[in-house]
Amino acid sequence: MGPNPKKNALDFFAVLEERAKTSGSLLCVGLDPKLESVETGGLLSYGRKIIEATRDAACAFKANIAFYEAHGPDGLAALKDTIDLIHARGIPVILDAKRGDISSTAEAYAKAAFDVLGADALTVNPLLGGDSVESFASRKTSGVFILCHTSNPGARDIQELVVEGAPLYEKIARLAAGWNSRGNIGLVVGATFPEQLERIRRICPDMWFLLPGIGSQGGDLAACLEVGLRTDGSGVLVNVSRGISESADPHAAALEYRDKINELRKKPRKPTHAAGAARSGIVESIAIGLHDLGAVRFGEFTLKSGLKSPIYVDLRLLVGDPRLLGLVARAMTDLVSGIAFDRIAAIPYGGLPIGTAVSLASGKPLIYPRKEIKDHGTKQAIEGVFKAGETAIVLDDLISTGGSKIEAMGPLLAAGLKVRDVMVLIDREQGGAREIAAKGYKLHAVFSVSRLLDILAGAGRITSDTRAGVRAALGLSG
Repeated sequence: MGPNPKKNALDFFAVLEERAKTSGSLLCVGLDPKLESVETGGLLSYGRKIIEATRDAACAFKANIAFYEAHGPDGLAALKDTIDLIHARGIPVILDAKRGDISSTAEAYAKAAFDVLGADALTVNPLLGGDSVESFASRKTSGVFILCHTSNPGARDIQELVVEGAPLYEKIARLAAGWNSRGNIGLVVGATFPEQLERIRRICPDMWFLLPGIGSQGGDLAACLEVGLRTDGSGVLVNVSRGISESADPHAAALEYRDKINELRKKPRKPTHAAGAARSGIVESIAIGLHDLGAVRFGEFTLKSGLKSPIYVDLRLLVGDPRLLGLVARAMTDLVSGIAFDRIAAIPYGGLPIGTAVSLASGKPLIYPRKEIKDHGTKQAIEGVFKAGETAIVLDDLISTGGSKIEAMGPLLAAGLKVRDVMVLIDREQGGAREIAAKGYKLHAVFSVSRLLDILAGAGRITSDTRAGVRAALGLSG
């Protein structure tokens, strides 16, 4: 039995990242031995032939379990031996089985795929929901590729049905991002649907995608890489099966695909996949996530000031969704990546959990001015470690008029800290930016209420009439 390249407690995607770098390839070679041309006794020979011919061009191999199961116990034995052959060459293996079930049944499927056959990753059908995926994803070192938008023409029949104002495949992508707490989930996205691929990449800017559909299914490789690659030029496994295995020279065919992929990776991609556009996709995910969480609601609400508002934002709920809080931290870290500062000064109480997440994401230490100074202990006005003369960036969840931000700066300035910038998740566009600008400070907001409304309307979460009504009630132009 050959060594499994992920057995050193390394997770599948760490192994895949390293393999993509060392091999200089994003090609996944598919093993789909045709029933009519490969006899049971020849399955292992078939696999060995393709593996030896393509090993120097392949980032990974994908074995389709159906073509081995069809040969019975001997076929499954050949599959296990084939996976061992691939592992002996230090290459990861994806088992294409499209499993999907719950509880003990799913656990049995996982055991068969990962423990018995020794696969490194498995394709999984998410139709039964998050608990079905969890049975596979709970194995942190094993990879899971969730079917999101498949390559077959009939994919539109179900995967593009509108659910909660958005196509089902987008809902699956957002759910998968939430399920990916261990960092071991990727998505299957067909290369025959580049427009849908682009939308999924905006929702999941960092995930690995497995792309079937190149070759006999007619997928457009150039179009898919243009919109599907991550900003680092990686993150996509281009699967080619019979386009390689049935060619006259599988080695030459594999090299041709690898080189074509690498050539396209060097080409400029659509602006939507510049760093700013990836952030835009994150911002859209945050806006929709806040609405789905109930942190943004519409109706008639009385604010603390006594004023009536058609929109209520309660960002304290963010602590109930670690994935969404993580996206917020990433967006806010990116927002101020070009600003020089030493400390994050989070304003209690709404800013504290967000500030902690941003501190973890950015590596910048956190301090916070107390709302009430203790009459015991150290009696400090500011909690945390800092030195006079350092620069702090003030962080809060949102801004309305700006008064609370200026008030919070008092203890910071009195302690000798410098403040030039304020960052928030949401600008309610109620004059806060102007008020702090008048005091010499600059506001940085992940998004304004206007953009929040536009995103939610575009995603079908609210109607155009609701958007127009909220804008009118808040006195927003346009």
